[in-house]
Amino acid sequence: MTKPLIIGVAGGSGSGKTTVVNHISKTLGAESHQLLQHDSYYRDLKHLEFEERIKQNFDHPASLETELLIRHINALCEGYPVEVPQYDFANHIRKKETTTVTPKKVILIDGILIFSEPELLELMDVKIFVDTDDDIRLLRRLKRDINERGRSVESVIKQYQEFVRPMHLEFVQPSKRYADVIIPRGGKNQIALDMVLALINEQLSSR
Repeated sequence: MTKPLIIGVAGGSGSGKTTVVNHISKTLGAESHQLLQHDSYYRDLKHLEFEERIKQNFDHPASLETELLIRHINALCEGYPVEVPQYDFANHIRKKETTTVTPKKVILIDGILIFSEPELLELMDVKIFVDTDDDIRLLRRLKRDINERGRSVESVIKQYQEFVRPMHLEFVQPSKRYADVIIPRGGKNQIALDMVLALINEQLSSR
């Protein structure tokens, strides 16, 4: 089996990573790629009371079981299926169910902190950073966390001030220097998206 092409898409919370990932996924087609989201690998906090869980810093690299993600990528590269965790964001715990992921010719990795992990970074063939202004990212995060994760406006803003912004400045923004391609203005930048797809196609055709 030919080693899969491994593509990483990083950027701050609310930067438009999902739009970029969806565009790449749609272009590649479901039969040719698998998506691994770093968010699926949040550590299980079942051992803590809910009041303690919500106080945790979920924007620090230590909050994620990146070592498991790395093992899963290596297993897929060797032709083995893996069981990816499912995470309950409302309660900050892992679900009992897992998702079976099988090897395909492209592995797409999505996450704000994936470029800040050296061992994970080494596995990637193409590294894309989605860059968007802070105010836009905050508004998108507010909308997502309120509508999809049942959070209050006050809790989202508090988390942003205490954890999201400081961790973005410490880990996410500096990791931009490792990117092969930087997409300004998020996922609406069609010219940048076309360049990314051309790069991916070039990489695939040369394998």
